[in-house]
Amino acid sequence: MDSSGKPSMTQVVVLATSSALTAIFYTIYRSRASTVARLKEAKKLSIDQDLKTILSESAGRCVPYAVIEGVVRSVKETLSSQFVENCKGVIERLTLKEEKMVWNRTTHLWSNTEKIIHQRTNTVPFALGSHDEDVATAIRVIRPLDATELDLETTYQNFHPTPQSFSNVVWQFFSGERPKGIQETEEMLRIGESMTGVGELVLENNLIKLQPPKQQGFCYFLTRLDHQALLRKHENTMRLWRRLTMLLGVVACSALLYMLWRRYVHYRQSRKERTVLDEFKEKQRKRLRELNVEEDSLSPTSCIVCLSRERSCVFLECGHVCACNQCYDALPLPKKCPICRADIHRVVPLYNS
Repeated sequence: MDSSGKPSMTQVVVLATSSALTAIFYTIYRSRASTVARLKEAKKLSIDQDLKTILSESAGRCVPYAVIEGVVRSVKETLSSQFVENCKGVIERLTLKEEKMVWNRTTHLWSNTEKIIHQRTNTVPFALGSHDEDVATAIRVIRPLDATELDLETTYQNFHPTPQSFSNVVWQFFSGERPKGIQETEEMLRIGESMTGVGELVLENNLIKLQPPKQQGFCYFLTRLDHQALLRKHENTMRLWRRLTMLLGVVACSALLYMLWRRYVHYRQSRKERTVLDEFKEKQRKRLRELNVEEDSLSPTSCIVCLSRERSCVFLECGHVCACNQCYDALPLPKKCPICRADIHRVVPLYNS
């Protein structure tokens, strides 16, 4: 904060940044809290012979937000892994990711970066069946790629390093980029995998479907975690964002309170200085009346103590030029400025040309 009492640029930046981050983190926290609340309220149903009866008796022949735990089963055809033998699934995702190091001109350090250069996802129709093989009821999963959280198993990964040569090293030095290689990954949702689906459950044409919820703000989940594990995961995420929101909120409030406190201290100091100055002027006028001297007849550069000699020194740190050297030497210890009563740490001679 400067001498005028206004906050410094650093203080303004800290307050603005912490306030903005608090608002952003609070929005994310509210979103996560809403997701957790809806997961707790979701109706958990079992895949059994009574499921169709429950849906047919429900309003609109659907449950707007339901939790289903079952086993992945193929409907017709399956997908085979391109790298692992006898590995079949219903969703396959192939990813090529480039890894390289980039020179940061600000920190003067090499940092790792990743970039997806190719990704392809193949799907075939599949359903969730009961863990009991004697139960024929199955739930067709609709639009699985629209799931907010689609949990796939990594079945293959291989890193292909970039060959190095002298010319490449020289080029990397000047370009600021050092390629490390290509990461090849295959992820699959395998047949027989236990899966939890959270979404809208609909009975349509004697076929039970699990599809993305129509209601705004409800998330569609397909994960290998069970319902309780999924709920704990999102509760932990919610707590993390809540702590970050509280931390940034404390920083923003602290910055604001500090700026207000400094402003108040400056206001009190300014008010005290004005009071002292008014008292000094009143005493000076009284002294002039005692000496029978007209105020207009005094030189504006006269010493305010003796009223006869010229002012010849500057008092620091207050900066007042109000006395001559002789009157300064006569001041009692500890020496204080006659105007503001601030301690005099050093004196600088004043030369009038």
